[in-house]
Amino acid sequence: MRTRSISTATALAVLFSSAVLSVAAAGSASAASAVVTSPGGIVADGALKRVFVGDSSTGKILAAAYSGALVDSVSGISGVSDLAVSDDGATLYAAAGGSHEIVALDAATLDIKARYAVATDTGPRYVAFAGGKAWFSYGDQWSGNLGSVDPAVDPVSGTDAVALGQLPAEAMIHDPALLDTDPSAPGLLAVGQTGISTDSMAVVDVSGTTAQLLAYYWGDYTLNSGIGDIDLVPGAPQVLINGAQRDAYADGKFSAAGAYPSGQKADVAANGLVAQVTGAKVAVYRPDTTQPLRTYATSTSGTADLTWAPDSSRIFALVGTSGGYTLKALTDPTLNVPSLTANAPSTATRAKQLTVTGKLSATVPLPSGVKLQVTRTDLESPGGKALPAVTVKADGSYTFTDTPSVGGTVTYKVAYAGDAAHTAVSASDKVAVSRAKPALTLDKNGKVYNYGTDVAFTAHLGSTYKNRSVEIWANPFGSDKPNKLVKTGKVNSSGNIGAWVDMTRDTEITAVFKGDARYAPRTVKSTAYARVKVSTAVSKHYKTAKIGSTSYYWFHKSTDPLLTTTMTYYKGRQQRFDLQVYSGGKWYSADSEYFTLGTSGKSAVYLEAPGRSGIKARMRSVYVNGSSGDNVNTTTYGSWKYLYFSN
Repeated sequence: MRTRSISTATALAVLFSSAVLSVAAAGSASAASAVVTSPGGIVADGALKRVFVGDSSTGKILAAAYSGALVDSVSGISGVSDLAVSDDGATLYAAAGGSHEIVALDAATLDIKARYAVATDTGPRYVAFAGGKAWFSYGDQWSGNLGSVDPAVDPVSGTDAVALGQLPAEAMIHDPALLDTDPSAPGLLAVGQTGISTDSMAVVDVSGTTAQLLAYYWGDYTLNSGIGDIDLVPGAPQVLINGAQRDAYADGKFSAAGAYPSGQKADVAANGLVAQVTGAKVAVYRPDTTQPLRTYATSTSGTADLTWAPDSSRIFALVGTSGGYTLKALTDPTLNVPSLTANAPSTATRAKQLTVTGKLSATVPLPSGVKLQVTRTDLESPGGKALPAVTVKADGSYTFTDTPSVGGTVTYKVAYAGDAAHTAVSASDKVAVSRAKPALTLDKNGKVYNYGTDVAFTAHLGSTYKNRSVEIWANPFGSDKPNKLVKTGKVNSSGNIGAWVDMTRDTEITAVFKGDARYAPRTVKSTAYARVKVSTAVSKHYKTAKIGSTSYYWFHKSTDPLLTTTMTYYKGRQQRFDLQVYSGGKWYSADSEYFTLGTSGKSAVYLEAPGRSGIKARMRSVYVNGSSGDNVNTTTYGSWKYLYFSN
């Protein structure tokens, strides 16, 4: 759909009068896009710089700025299926099949100006504005026709503004027909069959009081394989069918006149450019060409409909998204998008020359002697360093060499700035440039320390280029303690850096060198182990005294000793209680059993009295890594406590 151009003076007056309003509306609604569920027509208004989109499922018409941002909407247009704008851009017409009306709205405000009842239950379906009237199609699979609305008719005159049966008698169509107009031929109306029984079409002159048939085709699918879209072609007596087939009608009959590559539907701009929908792409063609001037990747869900801005500056497309169809503005349609490649080796040796190649090509010829800007990005030039520009050869290829002085990931970017016929384009490729492996060590791996010992860990860094910093991290065993940076800084003149760690748990110590331009990053680890703190208190005894050189707790033979163990607490931790009895000059294991620690870290155990005198026993508390309920410390044995049972 396209609107008829108006005079420059009128256009400027309308533009300047609405400029402030348009900018304010677009700014306030910049975050919202025009989205519809079931597309019901799309048309652009050049006078107001607005795009109107119908949503048949909600009965709404949305108004958007040329950016695609939603600025206004109106409801109550039941079953809206198509839209058209008057020649002066002041009135928007909507085909409302749900209420069988043509609805006229103020294009600037979306206020409803008039509702024109259509006395048929088979329409209206499509609408177009030509010859000062709003034309619409209606019908079913057996018959179809045209109707018109004359906005000049005074509603109080008693004359009906709506006229049905306006298709010339010589023509016949089935189903509601597709309609199209052309600003360069303001009195012409293209009519296209949409049903499955034929692919009939016509061009009708509606500039006079009655419609006159200029060309007609009653088809049997020999000229076209059905008609799903029809467009008048500016400056030529042709129609474009389904976005691909051009059919001429100069002699009153239709005949094949060439084709664009296969498409589904299209719209033709006032300057003759063709915007064609093909699957997930919108392609732009110059008149009668087969190579696209520009191709836009829109959506894998496809494009439901599209229209040109009347000034041919952009295309408005309803692109499929997860929420329905979103209005997108496709800008710079006359600029061809070149293809540019960059190919560098995947790996390279530092300080040795490498070669980068590529090609610049376009479907629209490029100027000769095109130069590409080259930028190298590396660890010493993270913002990029410009290299000498490279000239593209006649076949589009280019090549250049470089000797990277820096290792790591080196990126080469080539860029074409564009020209009057082409957009800017760039390409890049990455090279993994070698770096030397630095020497890095960390001491005390495998060492075991008593609980709470402060231990100094020392990392040693060998030769590097510029970076002399090392990080030391401590990661205690157990998911409740995070990995923690305990020291970062430069190594001393001997290459050493140290950090203190409080050893309350088994701990993985990590030294990290992050690398520099000539030496690769490196990480080394050392695991040190920490015992738990464990002690046992004995009570219920009546004295302590030595037997030989060993000190014993003395109990009466019928008294139960109370042994209270205190151990470093950890959730779910248990202490193992070991008991041994002395007999015949040797100690024999009597029992081992695990007891859960309270949150205070204590575990109190009563030992049953033997009931006879002369018994020697000993016990100890043990933390066993893995068996005591966790593995955050190394196995730790408490000291033996010696017990003697007397009379």
